[in-house]
Formats: sequence, structure tokens, C-alpha cells
Amino acid sequence: MLRGINVGGYNMIKMEALREVYASLGFENPRSYVQSGNVVFTARERDWAKIAKKIGDAIEARFGHRPDVILRTVEEMRGVIARNPFKEDRDPARLIVNFMANEPEKEAHERVRAIKGPEELHLSGRELYLYYPDGMGRSKLTPAVIEKAVKVRGTGRNWNSVRKLLEMAEG
Repeated sequence: MLRGINVGGYNMIKMEALREVYASLGFENPRSYVQSGNVVFTARERDWAKIAKKIGDAIEARFGHRPDVILRTVEEMRGVIARNPFKEDRDPARLIVNFMANEPEKEAHERVRAIKGPEELHLSGRELYLYYPDGMGRSKLTPAVIEKAVKVRGTGRNWNSVRKLLEMAEG
């Protein structure tokens, strides 16, 4: 998952060109989902930091900007879905999973619990589950507020996208 591409007309990358970058790096079967930098691929390399750097370097060289690259394996995505603390009867479009580059420090749990508002938050490992009962558009719980609380960069995906990415990875 790439952070901050194709948002508000900035850092635009066509998904076909992005898939070409992944293929040029030797990753097998790169497939994209929607226009926000979700790419499912197979890699023989198992050094995730090295893979993320390689992807970031290639995107910067080709497109002139460097997004954060957040990686998860199929097994990790299964875990993300299994750990969902919210009931399935909730609107999946209002459930966001913020995928973080690293696991936040222990104090982040306290800062997350201190956030007040109608939103519900649950921090689990490198994921922060957020439920926006009134929708994300009007919420004061912005990505910047979240990042300040957890002190780790990340990128959010709605629940439908999370499930679709796992489906693609398993397929």
C-alpha cells in the first residue's frame, strides 16, 4: 500500500504505470486495486525493509515523488481481518484500518484511548482500526491527528478495500 498518491490531484500515478514499476523490479503478477496505490504482488525476497526501499526508490526515480510503502503478507492480512474489533453489522465504508510502517510505542495506546469523539478506535499491533459512525468526511479525527497520537506514519484503507486486497492476494 502506498501512502499519499492520487490524493487531491497530487502525486498522480496511473495504476498501469505502477504495475510496470513492480514488474520491472522482478515482482511477479503485480495487480492493482483502485487508484490509491494498492498493489498485490509476489516476491521471492523476504527482507521487507529492502523491498519497501526498492519500491520507493523506483517510484521516486520514475515519477519524481516518494510515497511511504507499507507492506503486509497474505498471513498478516488474514490477521488484520481476524482481529477486527468491530461487529460485521457495521457499515464497512465507515470502518478504516490504518496500516502503520512500524508498531507504535506502548504509550501510543494511552494516547489513542485519550482521543475523544464519536469515533471508536482500537490499536492492535501495526494496525489502528477506526470506526467513523458519522463518516470520515466531517470528522475531526484526521490522518494528521491519528499520526500525532501513534507517532508512526501509516496509510488508511476502508474495510471493503482490506477484504478485497486479501481476496486478491489469496487468488
